[in-house]
Amino acid sequence: MTHPFPGGTSVSHLSVYDWPTTDGAGLVGGGTPHLHTASDEGYVVLAGSGSVQTLGPDGYAEHPLGAGTLLWFQPGVVHRLVNDGDLEILVVMSNAGLPEAGDAVMTFPADVLADAERYRAAATLPGANANAGAVPDPGAGIGAVPGGVGIAGAGRSGDAVTPDGQADGAVAAAARARRDLAVGGFGVLRDRVLVEGPEVPMGELYDAAARLVQDKVPGWQERWDSTVRQTTTRTADALEALAAGSAPHLRTAETASVQARPAPLRYGMCGRLRTWPL
Repeated sequence: MTHPFPGGTSVSHLSVYDWPTTDGAGLVGGGTPHLHTASDEGYVVLAGSGSVQTLGPDGYAEHPLGAGTLLWFQPGVVHRLVNDGDLEILVVMSNAGLPEAGDAVMTFPADVLADAERYRAAATLPGANANAGAVPDPGAGIGAVPGGVGIAGAGRSGDAVTPDGQADGAVAAAARARRDLAVGGFGVLRDRVLVEGPEVPMGELYDAAARLVQDKVPGWQERWDSTVRQTTTRTADALEALAAGSAPHLRTAETASVQARPAPLRYGMCGRLRTWPL
């Protein structure tokens, strides 16, 4: 591809996990609570129903989701998808390349967030090292790895079948355990926010998140320069030229197309992911 996707964004098709939650949220199940440290996220709800629970500087809220809902939030908003049935979302992420490079931090308990090695161990799914050379997937976060061809809603066991017929239950179990650990931390954080207000508990989370991603930032800057900065610079140049009555950028216009990555779908933080190499 010779130019970035519009706005320097990335997209993925998400089928939210149908695994029952440890706190009973959702009629069917839900995803892993997390925040992004540098990137905005948007939802275009395609099908099903549910909600997203959020924690941020303005406190706790629940936002209903149904087909046709458009919802988005900034870095720092902790979000937890809750699935009431067949919830499918087109996820749009700003800063293509940064979310894929791990700008998300999950709401593990405070003692895990305070220890980078423990955090990474809890966040990484089996097989992630074997896929270290592969291009990460939008919305996947740390340790997203290929799984079976089934999607959320296809079965309640959490198992799926890989193309070679091998059960991928180990990956599913690890993704579910990771989700449950983050849900536990989210519950404690939410209770603190409701009692104390958001300033102190959210501030502690933000400080921990910044420490966890600090060493990744130089690489993120390089990615951002090649996508979002390129896009905004091109627009600025185009506006300057148009204001002067010329349009050289129109003479070099191109069309691009890519296909979704082939099955198997991947285990992300919030569900099974179909992604595109953007």
